[in-house]
Amino acid sequence: MKWLEMSTENCTVQRTLDLVGEKWTLLIVRDAFNGVRRFDDFHRHVGLSEAVLADRLRKLLSAGILRTVPYREEGSRTRREYRLTRKGRDLWPVLVALRQWGETYVADPEGPVLDILHSDCGAPVRVVVECSGDHDVLDPGDVRVLPDPGARPLA
Repeated sequence: MKWLEMSTENCTVQRTLDLVGEKWTLLIVRDAFNGVRRFDDFHRHVGLSEAVLADRLRKLLSAGILRTVPYREEGSRTRREYRLTRKGRDLWPVLVALRQWGETYVADPEGPVLDILHSDCGAPVRVVVECSGDHDVLDPGDVRVLPDPGARPLA
């Protein structure tokens, strides 16, 4: 079966984009990786309306990408802050890859907002695609894409 003969309704890329493919959602996840935890801080830093932020946070909670943890400042009621789950932390390579692509093609001439460096040696961190058989870094010309058991014919 060829690609154009297959249905894409069960494609994992499509399913992933259904969860995190909207710009504001990825910016919330980016900020969560950078230590933002509270609604007001997300609102101020990401710059979207409270209603849109609340909706995106609800979706990330429902998808299991974020979880809430109670906190209480003295003299205030108990509130909730947002933390990445393991499922959320597994999005880190996606964000690093997007940043890496952006630094190559749409970077600000004055330089990046932040650098991601390896704690041990200080070298920049990058995302690569590699073979599980310990071969070198791959590009699209180095792979074959085959239908999986989940492939369905286009209706």
